[in-house]
Amino acid sequence: MTTRHPTSDPGAAPAPGGLTDTEVAALDAHWRAANYLAVGQIYLMSNPLLAVPLEPEHVKPRLLGHWGTSPGLNLVHTHLNRVVKSRDLDAICVWGPGHGGPAVLANSWLEGSYSEVYPDVSRDADGMERLFRQFSFPGGVPSHVAPETPGSLHEGGELGYSLAHAYGAAFDNPGLLVACVIGDGEAETGPLAGSWHANKFLDPVHDGAVLPILHLNGYKIANPTVLARLPEEELDRLLRGYGHEPLYVTGDDPAKVHRAMAAAMDRALDHIATAQRVAREGGVGDRPHWPVIVLRTPKGWTGPAEVDGLPVEDTWRAHQVPLPGVRDNPDHLRQLEHWLRSYRPEELFDEDGRPRPEVLAHVPEGDRRLGANPHANGGLLTRSLPMPPLEHYAVPVDKPGAGRHEPTRVLGNFLAQIMAGTTASRNFRVVGPDETDSNRLDALYAATGKAWQAATLPTDEHLAHDGRVMEVLSEHLCQGWLEGYTLTGRHGLFSCYEAFVHIVDSMVNQHIKWLRTSRALPWRRPVPSLNYLLTSHVWRQDHNGFSHQDPGFVDHVLNKSPEVVRVYLPPDANTLLSVADHALRSRDYVNVIVAGKQPCFDWLSLEEARAHCARGAGVWTWAGSEGTAREPDAVLACAGDVPTQEVLAAAGLLRRHLPELALRVVNVVDMTRLMAHGEHPHGMTDAEYDALFTRDKPVVFAYHGYPWLIHRLTYRRTGHGDLHVRGYKEVGTTTTPFDMVVRNDLDRYRLVMDVIDRVPGLGARAVAVRQAMADARTRHHAWIREHGVDMPEVAEWSWPG
Repeated sequence: MTTRHPTSDPGAAPAPGGLTDTEVAALDAHWRAANYLAVGQIYLMSNPLLAVPLEPEHVKPRLLGHWGTSPGLNLVHTHLNRVVKSRDLDAICVWGPGHGGPAVLANSWLEGSYSEVYPDVSRDADGMERLFRQFSFPGGVPSHVAPETPGSLHEGGELGYSLAHAYGAAFDNPGLLVACVIGDGEAETGPLAGSWHANKFLDPVHDGAVLPILHLNGYKIANPTVLARLPEEELDRLLRGYGHEPLYVTGDDPAKVHRAMAAAMDRALDHIATAQRVAREGGVGDRPHWPVIVLRTPKGWTGPAEVDGLPVEDTWRAHQVPLPGVRDNPDHLRQLEHWLRSYRPEELFDEDGRPRPEVLAHVPEGDRRLGANPHANGGLLTRSLPMPPLEHYAVPVDKPGAGRHEPTRVLGNFLAQIMAGTTASRNFRVVGPDETDSNRLDALYAATGKAWQAATLPTDEHLAHDGRVMEVLSEHLCQGWLEGYTLTGRHGLFSCYEAFVHIVDSMVNQHIKWLRTSRALPWRRPVPSLNYLLTSHVWRQDHNGFSHQDPGFVDHVLNKSPEVVRVYLPPDANTLLSVADHALRSRDYVNVIVAGKQPCFDWLSLEEARAHCARGAGVWTWAGSEGTAREPDAVLACAGDVPTQEVLAAAGLLRRHLPELALRVVNVVDMTRLMAHGEHPHGMTDAEYDALFTRDKPVVFAYHGYPWLIHRLTYRRTGHGDLHVRGYKEVGTTTTPFDMVVRNDLDRYRLVMDVIDRVPGLGARAVAVRQAMADARTRHHAWIREHGVDMPEVAEWSWPG
C-alpha cells in the first residue's frame, strides 16, 4: 500500500479535530518513524538508513516478529505522547497485544529512554543498527513487550491480562493515567472479559484513571476476531453495558485518523478530568461511566498490500512477517525496500541517524516519557510497609500444644494493623475472590472497607468507596490487580482457597518469569513481592468435598525459577505470623504461604517460631525420644499444619507403646530447604541434610500435598532410598476431617505402622502395636458411619497424647 502522508504548512489554522496541519504533519512524522523502526527490527541487520540499495546480506537470516499490530500501537504511542506533553500528564501504558514489541521498542528508542538504559543502543545510525539486529536475534531481546523494554510492566507473551494490570497500577495512584491497549484477539480471552468489571472498583477520589483503547484490526494469527466482526451498534451496547462511554476512531487515511484520534484522546481525557474533579471536590456521587476508545485500523496498515498475488494488508497474512522470503526472493527484497522507503526515512532521520526535530515535536521530556515513567519501574517508588511488632499479635505458648488458635484469624489482626498504618500512604491492599471473611481475615474491616463503586443495599456490610480490601469472584482479576499493584511499587496479599488458586497457574508463570528477568536488569529496581495466602486447604475441605481438595499449586510454583519462588507451610499461628512478616518485607519474590483457618494447636512461642522459620527446618526435640546418646532409629518428618498434628500424635503413640525406640521429629516450614544447595538459595548442603534426616535411617515424611514432590526435591540425597512420604493421593469426598487423612494414609495410626514396618527388627517386636493401629483405623470407619463425627480419641486428642 502506498499511503499519502500529510505535509506541514507553518501558517495553517486549526482544522476540524482541533489540530493544525503542522501538528498533524508532526504526529504523522513520528508515526512514520516508529513504523520504519518497527519494520527495520523485523527484517534488517545492517544498512539501517538504506544508505545503499538493499541487498540480501542486509536482511536477517531468520525473520521473527509481528508486524500486524505494530502500526496501530505506534499510532497510540504517538498520540499518547501528544496529550502527555500538552497536558503534563503522569502516564504509563500497558500494551496488551501479544507481540507488539517492535512498536514499543521503536517508540522507546525515538524518545531516548531506550538509549539511557542501554547506552550501546545510541540514538543514531549505529544505535539504530543495534536496535534492528538485536530484535528476536540470539543474545538479543524478545519480540514481545518484556521486562527488557523500558516503560513496560506487562509481559506481552501471553494474552488476557492487560486490563487487570492497568487497574492494579491505577489503584491508589490518584495522579496517574494508565492507558491500556487491548488487542481484539486478546479481548476474546476469559481474563480480559472479566476485567471489564474492574471499573466498578475504581475510586475516582483515591485512584488514578484507566483509559482502555480497544484496538480492532480484525484478525488473529489466522482467523477473524469476534469483536471486530460485531456490528458497531452491538459492540456499542456491549461496551456501554460494561459501564463505558465508547469513542470511535476508524479509518485508513492517516491525516483523518490522526485528527480523529487526537479528538478522541482529548475528549476522553476531558471526561476523566471532569469525573475526578467532581468526585474529589464534591464528594462521591454516582459511579462514572469512564471512556473507552475503540480504534479500528487495518491490520498491517501501511505494509505491503499484496504479496505473491495474495492480499496481505488488512488480512490475517499481515499478522507476523508479510514478506517471508526476502533473502531468497528478489521480488520480496524489492517490495521490502519499497515498503521501507515509503516512510521517507530521509525526512525522519538526519545523516547521522538521529530523529529530526519534527519527529520529536510532541514527545514529552524526562520522566514524563512513557519509557521513563517511574511507575513502570515500581521499585523506584517503593516505600516499606509500617510493620507492627509481632509481639503485639503473637499467641502465648507456655508449652507445646497447650492452646489452640485459628492461625489466619491471628494473622488477620496483624494485617489489620498494617492496613491501618497505611491509611495515609495507601500502599497496601488485600485481594481475594469473596473469601476474606471466610478465611478469617475479617479484622481488616476495622481498618478499611471492601472496595465497591456499584449500587449498595441496606443489607450490605463493609462496602466502601475508598476500601482497600478487594473481593471479586475472579481469581484472574485478583491476580492481575495485585501484579499491577506490586509492579508499580506497592504491597499486597492474595488470599484464596487453596484448590482454586490453580485458576491463575499461567498468570503466576508469567509473573515469575518477569521477576526473574527483571532481577538481571540493573536499571530495574526490586519491587514488593507477590504474596499468596492459601487457606481453606485440602485437609479441611471435608465439608465441601472432592471438588475443593487440591494442594498442587505448591508443585506448580516449585517448578519455577528458584531465585524467585518461596513456599512456606507454617504449622501454627506464631510461625504464620513470622512467615507473613518476612514475606511482606521481601522484594522480587513470589511467596506462597499455606496455612489453616480452623483451630490449630499452638506449638511454638514467638521466639521459637522466629528461630524455626529462620532455620526453615529443624528438630523438635521436645516431640521425639532420641535423647543425645546415639542417632535415632527413625525420623518422623512433617510439613503443613494437619500433617504436623498427625506426626505429633503418631510420636505420642510411639513414645507410649514403644518407649525404647529412639525417635526424631523434624518439622519443615520452608519447602525450598529440602532442595540441594546448588539448586536453590535456601537449599541445604548435603551435610546439613544428612545431619537433620540422617544418612541411612528410615524417614517417614507426612506432607501437606502430593507426596511425589518431596521425592523430587530430595532425590539426590544420600538417604533418599530410606525416605517414605505420605501425602494427598487424590482421594477425597465430603466426610469428617480425620477421615480425610485416613483415606490418604496420612493418619497417625498409618504413620506408626510405617515406622514399625521400616525400622529393622522392629516389626517382630511390635506386632501387637501394629495390629492395634490397624484396628483403630477399622474402628474409625465404623464410628464415622454411625455417628457422623470423628472418634473421641481423635476429636479430643491433645499433646502429649
